Amino acid sequence: MMSSVLTPKGFLTYGGAILLILGILGFVALSDANAYPSFYLDGGENVAHTFLGIVALAIVFVPGLNTMFAPYYRWIVILLGIVALFFAGYGFLVSGNASPNTFGVANLENPFDNILHLVVGIWALYAAWRAQPMMAR
Repeated sequence: MMSSVLTPKGFLTYGGAILLILGILGFVALSDANAYPSFYLDGGENVAHTFLGIVALAIVFVPGLNTMFAPYYRWIVILLGIVALFFAGYGFLVSGNASPNTFGVANLENPFDNILHLVVGIWALYAAWRAQPMMAR
């Protein structure tokens, strides 16, 4: 049975699938800044999205990996949420620069990319927070 989208396992499952699809679409169709000025993904982002999507899906579905990483799903999702929020904030900070290259890896100059990182970060942290037992809050 599939997990709820608002649990760490659900985030890794659905978020991993979305990242993998986004990475593949980035390589195939969304890499031209002239064709898609509001939302395009450069090579660094496509590699990162594809890699993270594959890793997320692997730690949920690959036998052996899923049992090894299951106790850490929440912490993995918290880490991903923090990273996504960092890149959202950083993307908004550098969006006005002529060459907003992020650490030599990716460009985060378009607003929809930054909004996507913001949504993913909030989704991840909410899913991780919801998974915490009520007594521990």
